[in-house]
Amino acid sequence: MASETLYSPTLEQGRTITEGPAPDLTQYDVITNNLSGGKDSWLMACLAMQEAREADVEERVYSFHATLGALEWPSVQVGTEMFPSVSTLAALQSSASGLPADRHLESTKMTQDDTPTVYDLLTYVAAYGRFPRLGTRFCTKAYKEQLEETAMTPIINQLKVTLGLASTPTARKIDRPIRRLKVLGLRSDESRDRAERPAYRNISSNSIRHTDEWCPAKDWTTQDVKDFHAASGFQHHWTYDSYPGAGDWEGTSRCSCSFCVLSSKRDLIIAVRRRPRLATLIALVEAVRGDTFQAGRSMHDLIELSQQKGGPDPGVVLNDETPEFEAMEKAVRAALSRPPRKEIDRATLNRPRLPLLTEPSAPCDARC
Repeated sequence: MASETLYSPTLEQGRTITEGPAPDLTQYDVITNNLSGGKDSWLMACLAMQEAREADVEERVYSFHATLGALEWPSVQVGTEMFPSVSTLAALQSSASGLPADRHLESTKMTQDDTPTVYDLLTYVAAYGRFPRLGTRFCTKAYKEQLEETAMTPIINQLKVTLGLASTPTARKIDRPIRRLKVLGLRSDESRDRAERPAYRNISSNSIRHTDEWCPAKDWTTQDVKDFHAASGFQHHWTYDSYPGAGDWEGTSRCSCSFCVLSSKRDLIIAVRRRPRLATLIALVEAVRGDTFQAGRSMHDLIELSQQKGGPDPGVVLNDETPEFEAMEKAVRAALSRPPRKEIDRATLNRPRLPLLTEPSAPCDARC
């Protein structure tokens, strides 16, 4: 039987599948809700699934979470109540939004040796020799985008067969790439860069895949997101609160990675006070490699500041005595024993010192 051409559009590079400020979901073969486990992810998942139901394309939707392992905010038990980790909450968000468990994908970066093990981001930084920066966020590319592409490859390959793109004698030929819609929870009031980013845009296109990006919550304010959480009754991650279960949104403003290079000073002070062992390990990477955690702020300085009086109370302090953390610390120290892949020739501050163990006397700036 001769193959049959069903559809053969021609799209210019950079053009989205559908015209206008928002996508027509019926024009996509697969839709991926990218869940970080944060507050914006829950809103995004609900908005995307509502649109998918109205378009009758729920069966095309998957969710994806790229876990950062020991660097993510872990689960914590207070009394008899267990508050979930970021990864667990991302899976709960997927399920609560209406997706079956087999359509939630989770992926971790692994080493490429004969016996693969988790290759955490801090070990990657220690081996590379530099921390990520705004404009060079290799953490996003290597630990989120590439993992998602790899996780979606088997699904894309199956769609080629299902939709007739595979070269078989009886295949109905669809003369076009697989169309994928990548859905994110980015919002305008998070940063200037995100405010200028179109809510709907094309991010890649070739003969195999055409991928567009959609941010359905882009124009929602932070207060809108909090109100949505309250109205939905769905839990937000414990790190957003002053202590697990407080429900006051007085903790960190970010979720997922405990120490993000884009975090505010206040968020980082809370993180240092909540995870002092992890902060000390990051400071060790600074001291050995000569780069600073942020362009204008070192982890050593943050540790000193966190030991002073004043500023936000952590609410809970994690000992990080887990096999996962022990494995990461061992891998980081091993990476630091070898020369870095990238020599530091533009360190923004003087070479960081190792963290002090003495109690500083100066008061903490209340604004921290």
